[in-house]
Amino acid sequence: MIDSGNRTEAGKLAGYAMRSDMSKGRAYPEEEHSYRDPFQRDRDRVIHSSAFRRLEKKTQVFVAFEGDYYRTRLTHTIEVAQISRTIARALSLNEELSEAIALAHDLGHSPFGHTGEEVLHELMSDHGGFEHNRQGLRIVDILESRYPDFRGLNLSYEVREGIIKHKTDYDAPEASEWDPNLTPTLEAQIVNIADEITYSCHDLDDGLKAGILTEQALLEVALCRSAIENMVHPALKSSEKMRRYQLIRRLIDRQVSELLETSSGRIKDTGVQSVEDVRSLPFCLVEFGREMLTMTRELKKFLLEKFYHDYRVAPMAFKARRIITALFGAYLEDPSLMPADTRMATRGDSLERTVCDYISGMTDPYAVMEYNRLFGPAERI
Repeated sequence: MIDSGNRTEAGKLAGYAMRSDMSKGRAYPEEEHSYRDPFQRDRDRVIHSSAFRRLEKKTQVFVAFEGDYYRTRLTHTIEVAQISRTIARALSLNEELSEAIALAHDLGHSPFGHTGEEVLHELMSDHGGFEHNRQGLRIVDILESRYPDFRGLNLSYEVREGIIKHKTDYDAPEASEWDPNLTPTLEAQIVNIADEITYSCHDLDDGLKAGILTEQALLEVALCRSAIENMVHPALKSSEKMRRYQLIRRLIDRQVSELLETSSGRIKDTGVQSVEDVRSLPFCLVEFGREMLTMTRELKKFLLEKFYHDYRVAPMAFKARRIITALFGAYLEDPSLMPADTRMATRGDSLERTVCDYISGMTDPYAVMEYNRLFGPAERI
């Protein structure tokens, strides 16, 4: 008999880890797979979704066609999943669940990064707004069409909860219908912190590569300064590329190591023995200690002031606002400009929500192409 994974989970996971046989299940009951547990199937469904593939050409900071080196939503997502699995394994938690949540956590992002999300939220202000966690849940619950018996991907409750309750300094999701008084699983908490570690360190890497940030400027930031001062290997003096890689590696390693030490201590101190114990706490257990939290906030403040608002990054935000606003108005004025299957996919929703779904699912290059097709006088129809 093939082992679906439940016996393996029981042997290697801590009591407060979420096992797949403890899941609240799926909205539509399905027969379980013979050798993949439910969270593994969720992970695979996310990877094979259209929304996941489109992350390849969605902005992290630099627009997807500004250079092959810079992070996209897809490379960011893969890096979050890798760090999440590392943390989950070290804490004897469910790696498959953390990975599934990590791979799905950015599915709802619009083109052009946070600017795109801000514009769509403004345009949808009278129609329910736009928030990428809620959009991500909408994608896996409704918009992805893969199965004849139900809409969406029919993911497990715990993965869906991890998507809607994903929370960082930049995300404050409204999830009132998802047991707001219950803290998410430790596996979901891991993804929250892995996301923050990843985007700060790798945005820093992109900023250095682009020449917007300098190593000298990073000496202002305590977390970076300590890492730079410890890079004493002779080979690092002559290779800028190697120095940059070693800097980012050390920053990630230090944050993950501190997170593991602090979180292990908090788990022990609170005495949690089960998932129910974890959920009943009014705070998260997977957190940085006070000193590291202060240093990571200093790094985020530095990136906000010196990178995200730099004049070399700002023009694309200006263009993104114009492109999304123009497309939104055009599709509202004439819905036939959208593909027929798009209009059918969201039957029962308002026209505004259908337009929002269509635009938010676009990649950066496709949004630019659509804008040029509709508003560029020299473009062929």
